[in-house]
Amino acid sequence: MPEVTNVIPTPFKHGRLSLHNRIKIAHQLHSERFDQAIILPRSLKSALVPFFARIPLRTGFLGEKRYGLLNDIRQPNFEEPALTVDQFARLSRRIGDTSKYPSPHPALIANPDAAKQVFQRLGIRLSDKPALAICPGAAFGPAKRWPVAHFTEVVRSQLKHDWQVWLIGSEQDAIITAEISGQGFTDVHDLAGLTQLDEVVDLLSAASYVISNDSGLMHVAAAVDTPVIAIYGSTSPKINPPLSPHATILWEELHCSPCNQRKCPLKHTNCLQQLPASQVISVLTEVGLSLVKAGVRP
Repeated sequence: MPEVTNVIPTPFKHGRLSLHNRIKIAHQLHSERFDQAIILPRSLKSALVPFFARIPLRTGFLGEKRYGLLNDIRQPNFEEPALTVDQFARLSRRIGDTSKYPSPHPALIANPDAAKQVFQRLGIRLSDKPALAICPGAAFGPAKRWPVAHFTEVVRSQLKHDWQVWLIGSEQDAIITAEISGQGFTDVHDLAGLTQLDEVVDLLSAASYVISNDSGLMHVAAAVDTPVIAIYGSTSPKINPPLSPHATILWEELHCSPCNQRKCPLKHTNCLQQLPASQVISVLTEVGLSLVKAGVRP
C-alpha cells in the first residue's frame, strides 16, 4: 500500500497479555519518535504499547475503559450507523470535524505474474483455464463459514465448465480445504497453509474470480480489485462489506441475523445452511458467459 511507509509485525497471540513482548515493541516505537498513535481495536491490551512507547497523542475509542492509556478519546456514532471503515477513518480527523467524506477503498498493489512463481515453488503445473479462488475459512468462528458441502458443489460445477480451482487459506483452514480437495477432483489446487500473506495477495489478484466467507481474505480480494462473491452468515454486510464495485454480496438476512456470534446460538446456522450453492453458481454462470463473449476460455 503506497500510504504505508513501514510495517512492524507484533508477536502477540489472541487473548494473551504478553506484557514482556508489548514492552519490547514499545521501546522500538519510542525510538521512532511518533507524534500520534491511532488504536483501532477497542481492547485494553491494544492501548498498552502506545502508552508504554510514550507517544504524545494516543487516539481511539474508549472501549474497555482505557482512561489514561488514551488521551484523545473519541465516541463512535451509534445514532447514525456507519461502516466500520468510516468509524475508523473518523479517528484520523480532528475532533469536531463533522464533514462528510466518501468511504475510503483500500487498494493493494499486487503482482499477478508472481502467482506463477508460487505454483512453481510448490511444483504445481497450471493450466490456462480461468481460475476460481475459494477462501472457505473464517478465523472468527463457524458461524461465518459456509458449509463445505456447498463449496464442494460449486467446485464440481465450475470444473464441468472448464475452470480450475485454487483453495486458499491458513494452516487452520487446511482441515476445511482438505475436505474439498479430497473429493478426487482434477484441476483443484489446495494451497492452504502453504503460502505467505504477500503471496496470497498476488494469488488473489491473479484469479479470475474469488468466493469467500466474510473474512480478511475477502477484503484482500476486494483490495486487489478481483471480482468477489462474499458470503455472509452471522455478520452484516451493512457494516463490513467488501469495498469494491466488483463484489457480489450473498446474505440471507434471517430474522436472527446478524447475531455477530462465533457459533450459532440457535445451533442451526440457517443463515448459511439455507444459502444454496445454486445462488453462487448462478453468479458464476453469468461470469462464464461474459468470458465467452470476450473471447476468453471457457
